[in-house]
Amino acid sequence: MSETKRVLVIMGSTRAGRNCPTIARWVVDVGQSSTDFAYEIVDLSAWHLPLDDEPGLPASGAPYAQPHTRAWSEKISASDAVIFVTPQYNWGYPAALKNAIDHLYDEWREKPTAIVTYGGHGGTKCASQLREVAQALKMRVVATAPSITLSDDVIRHGGTLHPATDFADVASSVEQAMIDLANLMQ
Repeated sequence: MSETKRVLVIMGSTRAGRNCPTIARWVVDVGQSSTDFAYEIVDLSAWHLPLDDEPGLPASGAPYAQPHTRAWSEKISASDAVIFVTPQYNWGYPAALKNAIDHLYDEWREKPTAIVTYGGHGGTKCASQLREVAQALKMRVVATAPSITLSDDVIRHGGTLHPATDFADVASSVEQAMIDLANLMQ
């Protein structure tokens, strides 16, 4: 009998008032309805990952000196795949996500990966940048990259998200990304 695959859903936003937790939970709900993976949401705001505090380069393969980097390494290493759920900020992805990725190197190699973006324009530019970084790290990124467009009311005025209805038009794309991820994990 095979062990259940563990998928980390990494929230790219750490901003106050962010929509990322709601969207990440919805992505997990869609994933649970289309796969039999064990999903875990990872909130980067709960991870203390200071900029550039490791004495060596992650790509050098040297042991990590900082306890928080070792813990982050263990978290990523123990997963079978990752899904980045991230907003698009100024045509790119958030610095907190870039920092979390750059804290490690080998842990990302060959990791099956999906990218789900959101924002006023959906996040395709952010997804493109994130895909480029992931490919440089030799991650195996699925082709399907769901892009969720949020209303101006949600973005600028704190309007409430209703994922089941607000994201109905992108649900099949998220489901396809999960299926693609499952195929990479076989």
